[in-house]
Amino acid sequence: MVDVGPLVETQPPSAAGRTAVVPGGAGAERTGRVPWRVRWGAPVCLPALVMLGLGLWGVDRGGIWRDEAVTFQVARRSVPQIWQLLHDVDAVHGLYYLLMHAVLAVHPDEVTLRLPSVCAAAVTAALVGELGVRLAGPRVGLWAGLLYAVSPMAGHYAQEGRSYALVAAAATGATLLFVRGVRTGAWRAYGTVLAVTCWLHEFAVLLLLAHAASLALARVGARVWRGWGSAAGLVVLALLPMILVSHAQSAQLSWVRPPTWATAENLLHWFLGPGEGVYGSCLVLALLGVAGLAGPPGRLTCARVGLPLAVVPPAALMLASQLSPLYVDRYVLYALSGAPLLVAAGADRLARLAARLRLPRPPVLALTGAALAVLALCLQLPLMSDDRDPAHRPDDLAAVARVAARKLEPGQPVLFLPTQARNAALAYPAAFAGVRDLALDEPGPTSGTLYGREADAAELRRRLSGVDRVWVVADRDLLAGRWSPSGPAERVKMAVLAQEFMPAEESADGDASVRLYVRRVALSALPGLAPVPVPPRPARR
Repeated sequence: MVDVGPLVETQPPSAAGRTAVVPGGAGAERTGRVPWRVRWGAPVCLPALVMLGLGLWGVDRGGIWRDEAVTFQVARRSVPQIWQLLHDVDAVHGLYYLLMHAVLAVHPDEVTLRLPSVCAAAVTAALVGELGVRLAGPRVGLWAGLLYAVSPMAGHYAQEGRSYALVAAAATGATLLFVRGVRTGAWRAYGTVLAVTCWLHEFAVLLLLAHAASLALARVGARVWRGWGSAAGLVVLALLPMILVSHAQSAQLSWVRPPTWATAENLLHWFLGPGEGVYGSCLVLALLGVAGLAGPPGRLTCARVGLPLAVVPPAALMLASQLSPLYVDRYVLYALSGAPLLVAAGADRLARLAARLRLPRPPVLALTGAALAVLALCLQLPLMSDDRDPAHRPDDLAAVARVAARKLEPGQPVLFLPTQARNAALAYPAAFAGVRDLALDEPGPTSGTLYGREADAAELRRRLSGVDRVWVVADRDLLAGRWSPSGPAERVKMAVLAQEFMPAEESADGDASVRLYVRRVALSALPGLAPVPVPPRPARR
């Protein structure tokens, strides 16, 4: 943990005659230097332990979904092969893939795949707690850290083998260094950590907008603006190569749709807690916490840091997505750290009111707040339990692999439709051992692609003409006609299957289907075999 100095420090007036910025609100002023055991034992370590326990609960779901499968198969390639891939696709995840290459070299399995995210989520909970300590005192830090730890959204991405939990940890650490930079004028560590964060995911650059809003709300002097602006400029310069490369790969986000008001409302529910009774209570407390905006100039408070952190990055990405759709909620997971700070600040205002009325003593109030965080956990446990079911993810490639292991025999022809369906074979190669991949020309690692390079449309048609039976691993929505692929090779797959083959046997699990297609002439020679109904003609997505 970075040592960011005492909570309150008396500083002389700046050269402009204005008082230097002092992070912290009234709670911080009363606290002074907090004893080591209180600062680290409760507000920092306890949220981290809770988050770690929840992250490890059910981390082995027995299956990975398509995005995790990409991490799993790319990270197990050699470093030159990963570098070759990043020239054409997924440059935004390049640093993460290199990190996971080292992690999976130790033991390549699904639990190891998710452990960095679990640990990162625990670190984020600790950093949120430390932010609360720095801005308002140990009581607020304890409550904010626990609220983050019991958030279903934090728990969800703590168990994903993707970069988003690591981005959240790094972004929260950068925010803590931002608070230190405002107080001390030391911006080098802030710029370095934020630059690394942006290389983990480029949309973390929106954190600069949140920090600029915090400075504006605090009404800081020109000296602070100059120091922060220099660091921010270096972060943007460091990110320019990533921006240029990822812009050329923007077709990867062609599936994203523009966000709506319902998207924003859904994100607000996840930030504050989707559990019954949790959302309303946290919303009221967050509104109370926003009152901290109306403080004296030159001071960072929970409201002045937490509100921009929670609102500005999602709002900026949603607005930009009205022109070019880019918004996905996981891209702004790091903004979740601001919501617990607001809620805890609102709870602290109620606690201080209770203290004026000579109600419970401060230690009792702190324990009461912690107990309420535990109650929020209990109310949201059913959601968290459901989230640990593989069926709660978009797909379950382990289920597809189990079907393939039962049905497919070595030497049998297999067609993946679309090419992304090959993800199951790449994640679970043993289930597809020995099968003949009809469309594949060159595997992904040697071709520098995610799923391998396939034959062109004419060659695909020729290869399909030479088989009477073919197993098709396909997206069920595609087979049901809910969308159709756009590439010529994918269209040939669909056309040949529809014109020359009949579905004869199917095993489906979730969004994926393993279906046997038999040539129409050969089908009539199979006595007693009832063909599967032909799906409707696909509609263009």
